Amino acid sequence: MSSLFAQPIQKLKGVGGKRAELFRKLGAPTVGALLYLYPRAYEDWSKPYTVMQAPTDIPCAVRATVESIHAPVFTHSGIMLIHVRVVDDEGTPLELTFFNNSYIQNLLSSGTCYLFYGKVNRSYGKYQMAAPAFAKDGQHPGLRPIYPQTKGLSSRIIESAVKEALHLLPDTIRDPIPQEIRQQYSLCELRYALENIHQPKDKESMEIARRRLAFEELLVLQLGLLAMKNRIREKSSFPIQQNFLENFWELLPFSPTNAQKRAAEEAVQDMQSGFPMNRLIQGDVGSGKTAVAAACCYTVIRNGMQAAFMAPTDILAHQHYTSLTKLLEAAGIRVGLLTGSMKAKEKAAVKADIANGSIPLLVGTHALLTPDVQFQRLGLVITDEQHRFGVNQRAALAEKSKGTHVLVMSATPIPRTLALMIYGDLDISVMNELPPGRQKIQTFCIDTGKRMRALHFLQKHVHEGRQAYIICPAIEGGNDKASVTEYAQHLQEVLPDCRIAALHGRMKAKDKDSIMEQFSAGKIDILVSTTVVEVGVDVPNAVDMLIENAEQYGLSQLHQLRGRVGRGSYQSYCILITNAQNDNARARMKVMCETSNGFTIAEEDLKLRGPGDFFGQRQHGLPELKIADMNSDLAVLKNAQEVAKKLLQQDPPLEEPAHRGLRAEVRQLFAESGSPAGSD
Repeated sequence: MSSLFAQPIQKLKGVGGKRAELFRKLGAPTVGALLYLYPRAYEDWSKPYTVMQAPTDIPCAVRATVESIHAPVFTHSGIMLIHVRVVDDEGTPLELTFFNNSYIQNLLSSGTCYLFYGKVNRSYGKYQMAAPAFAKDGQHPGLRPIYPQTKGLSSRIIESAVKEALHLLPDTIRDPIPQEIRQQYSLCELRYALENIHQPKDKESMEIARRRLAFEELLVLQLGLLAMKNRIREKSSFPIQQNFLENFWELLPFSPTNAQKRAAEEAVQDMQSGFPMNRLIQGDVGSGKTAVAAACCYTVIRNGMQAAFMAPTDILAHQHYTSLTKLLEAAGIRVGLLTGSMKAKEKAAVKADIANGSIPLLVGTHALLTPDVQFQRLGLVITDEQHRFGVNQRAALAEKSKGTHVLVMSATPIPRTLALMIYGDLDISVMNELPPGRQKIQTFCIDTGKRMRALHFLQKHVHEGRQAYIICPAIEGGNDKASVTEYAQHLQEVLPDCRIAALHGRMKAKDKDSIMEQFSAGKIDILVSTTVVEVGVDVPNAVDMLIENAEQYGLSQLHQLRGRVGRGSYQSYCILITNAQNDNARARMKVMCETSNGFTIAEEDLKLRGPGDFFGQRQHGLPELKIADMNSDLAVLKNAQEVAKKLLQQDPPLEEPAHRGLRAEVRQLFAESGSPAGSD
């Protein structure tokens, strides 16, 4: 089987240079890779309908006998139409129409029974089907695969190539999943799986194949993540000798919640264990994760080491720098800042002080990853909003110092099942408690007809001394989405007594920082922005969050945006504006209005959108799943995790002959994603 991955796709009949390039575009440069290009759906020919039973507007198979084939006719635009009348077993006629296909008269025979696959439409009492696929009764496929396509490469062309590839399978395939595991979890052999995922006889054989391939995919993923975790289990170079948490809590101007204390204690226990900490702190919006991070930094620094804190944006880095400075300056701990937008002279000075150890805590963006940032004794690395970085970037910062403790934080609540998959290399602390005094944000959904009423609601709060955000999905006009620049201009005309500013990602960093500083200082009343303010921005005086085109966002993102208000002592509001009437959009708006629990929202988001879209364009930084479905394969994931842990306990390097196939797949999968598990 492995040799098929070495055979270029051009080896297959009908695949030349141009077509090979299209297959490469789909991720199938070799014969072996093509066999792992799975169908995205299937045409079900196995249970044909009568004409009257057939569902309308849903493709299906109808069994019928050809009664007559009419001569071609041409439309005014020159399109050839051939009409064919067929009759089912109950005598109900169905009119078929074929376009620009002169061969139909030779391919269909009067008096012969066929299965026709397409959409049945009813018009003026007649049943019609346009351009159906067809096959003689008894010679049709059970389930016909539909593949992901690209321009110039249809599903039928891919299907034909896959058939050729299946013929090249060797008589004996070395199955990467050992036989005892297949028997324990009732998994079919690899040959059966590949044949029946591409050419299934029926739904049952397809599902048997799909379950086995999903298990293999999740097993390989978990082996890679756990291998990363186990690699980190080497002795720590920076064991924490003393727990200083109680000293830190005394620095706070408020009492920490039990959840904050528990998360910080779990982290310090990890760092005292003698092995590097590798922990995720997952907390809802406003649960106080920054204070936990500060507690960990304080403990590490008091133990004679340095800490680094990486945030995804300049705005968030500046905010963390400010809040950490306030928290730690009373303890005499100096906090440094390093971002890409700083002047070269400023960067050089900070880098020098990091290298000589006079800056014990450095806050920054991706600038922390550059090779010339050298720490004297880096004991702790913290990354905020981890899903925006990815596995390889998390490891890159930790590689600054071997055996460093790693703490990652996310304010994007993730269902635990998905967290186990995405953060399989981490231990998880959940902060499910909000600090006292936080008021529930009242959330409403309105259509655009009530927009002016909502804007005057914001104006009323501005007159009371409060501030507001307005979120638009676009930066500039030119489509049907509200745009930041035009909205801000129009809003200034509608509310001339309000101080209004625009903020978006294309602005220069110094301009963005300036606007956020003015907004934080209360010099701007209403900030019209894109989702650049989605995470971390903390302005306690802001009480209104108005989101235009709310249907454009996932639930978790809407929850993040809503979390920008309600951070002070004033009652706060979130107003969702949308005209969308589809069931999915309405369901999401209903969830937002009914609950403020981020973990409940995350579960609903997973149900409504699925895990593939949960973080947008693969923001989690993991290899992309090809066949496993996190909605339906949670039990399979659990089994795969059990097997992965057992295998790595028995054979950590996966060097035994029975495990070498899995080791090769782990390397291949993680090498494709650029993650550390792909290396030796």
